[in-house]
Amino acid sequence: MQKRKHSGVTLVPILALVTLFTGCSTFNRDWQAAAKLPAPAGSIEGAWDGTWKSDHNGHNGNLRAIITRVDANTYQARFRAKYMTVLSFGQETRLTGTKAGNAHEFAGQNDLGKAYGGIYYYQGNATPERFFSTYKCSIDHGTFQMTRPK
Repeated sequence: MQKRKHSGVTLVPILALVTLFTGCSTFNRDWQAAAKLPAPAGSIEGAWDGTWKSDHNGHNGNLRAIITRVDANTYQARFRAKYMTVLSFGQETRLTGTKAGNAHEFAGQNDLGKAYGGIYYYQGNATPERFFSTYKCSIDHGTFQMTRPK
């Protein structure tokens, strides 16, 4: 009986899947916890739920976000998008802008690498109840629309 040798190469897909699902479960756990908390009055912090849509090719799907305040004009946004109900993709970006009353105007950018379109630019506005942003990169452009989870 011959022993099979295992190379590190066979572990790469397994580790990638574990990392993908672990990251997804961490986001989902954090989002569920944030969704149970009341949103701070007059703030865009907390959990968001909605959709994304590509204006380039019509692709679309569910979108969730957790937004955390960094300072008076900056928020950290963690996004988790779904495509075809099974594929998911996450990213984080800083959104910087101004606040007038309950309205927040913001912009941000994030380099996702050349294979994914390079630098994504975000520009939008949000109130404590509604979040809207456009996005664009070298291969796509579209919108994010979210409200507070029900």
